[in-house]
Amino acid sequence: MTSPIDTALTDLADEFELLGDWEERYRYVIELGKDLAPLTDAERSEDNKVRGCASQVWLVTEPQEDGTLKFRGDSDAHIVSGLVAIMLRLYSGNTPADIAAFDAKAALDKLGLSEALSSQRSNGLKSMVARIQHDANVRLA
Repeated sequence: MTSPIDTALTDLADEFELLGDWEERYRYVIELGKDLAPLTDAERSEDNKVRGCASQVWLVTEPQEDGTLKFRGDSDAHIVSGLVAIMLRLYSGNTPADIAAFDAKAALDKLGLSEALSSQRSNGLKSMVARIQHDANVRLA
């Protein structure tokens, strides 16, 4: 059975494929970031800050009654906000077990993000994934 994360990844990959070149894809990623729900000043705290990102990135993890995790996030950089939006689209609304089992590196490769981003942005993206997986693993323990 296909997990919701795999379905979201396939949908994103299809969207990226339709866009063609990376200039169009970057514009799309930036547009995705503009649709993020804003975080409150209180949510832009040190506790919610993602370490290892060159830009400021905040991630809020909200356990839901059905056992899934909802993620919200933001960044002070347009392209990074878009990357946050991609991570939220993949991970938010999934169970900790599905999140922990998901191969994020393969997903980033499938989307072409691994080779399209600078090493600094790639490291930041890996830090976001690590934080999401950490928060999921805490709930599995």
